[in-house]
Amino acid sequence: MSELITIKAPAKINLSLDVTGRHANGYHDLRMIMQTIDLYDELTIRKEAEPGIHFSMNKELPDHIPPEKNLVWRAAKLLTEHCCIKDGLDIYLEKNIPAAAGLAGGSSDCAAALLGINELCELGLTTGQLCELGVTLGADVPFCIEKGTMLSEGIGEILTRLPDLSPLWVLLIKPDISVSTGYVYTHLELDKLTDRPDTEHLIECIRRHDDASLARGLSNVLETVTIPEYPVLEELKHFLTDNGAIGSLMSGSGPTTYGLYQDEILARMAQKKAQTNYPDYDIILCRTRIPKDSL
Repeated sequence: MSELITIKAPAKINLSLDVTGRHANGYHDLRMIMQTIDLYDELTIRKEAEPGIHFSMNKELPDHIPPEKNLVWRAAKLLTEHCCIKDGLDIYLEKNIPAAAGLAGGSSDCAAALLGINELCELGLTTGQLCELGVTLGADVPFCIEKGTMLSEGIGEILTRLPDLSPLWVLLIKPDISVSTGYVYTHLELDKLTDRPDTEHLIECIRRHDDASLARGLSNVLETVTIPEYPVLEELKHFLTDNGAIGSLMSGSGPTTYGLYQDEILARMAQKKAQTNYPDYDIILCRTRIPKDSL
């Protein structure tokens, strides 16, 4: 029986994000297309004889939350209680995905913890069962468990797998700013939204591998809140399309803005120029795919 497991936790981008309603409890009904990219954190989980959960990571997160409030720790605690795990767990997180960036880094770490502990401790939970547990910790967690190209609905728990997206280069630019997801959703004026994603059209573009039409249709209603607060995001979108991207969009509630590229040379040229123009920003070039050794 293995005593240790290492698992990758890949980030995601939104190809679309629509908010279709708001519940009295503050939750929102969403309809969005999400895509896994090959930028990832890495979790190493080890069994320990002494009961309890020990969590550490390679860097301090901006919000300085204590370990027991981290989604990785909470996922371990949830499985320990749900499945009566007697072993202790030592979890180390190697963080590479920018935090609070709209890339679901925290949700993916949480998903990786659920997947890794399930495998390591031989719990036998199905993917569906893990998703049911995961959504109680975060709306993006079920997608981060499933990975790939997905239509996500409800509060994130209703997933429909779509055909794999064509391999595209993704240039991520994350400004040195923090965006509160709660603030964005609270200030979203649903009744004033006039430009919503054409989700069905985007799904058809994915099915036809019509990357150019897909890129032209990228849409995120949360931009109506975040961009007025941080106009630099509009500047970044224009920078990307002016430098070879076939489309650009803010991911999640921001602030990360990305461009899609069909041509690697153009993508690398844009990356180099972005590093010169925005030296204090996170500039990351990756691709639309799942890390091969991700569970």
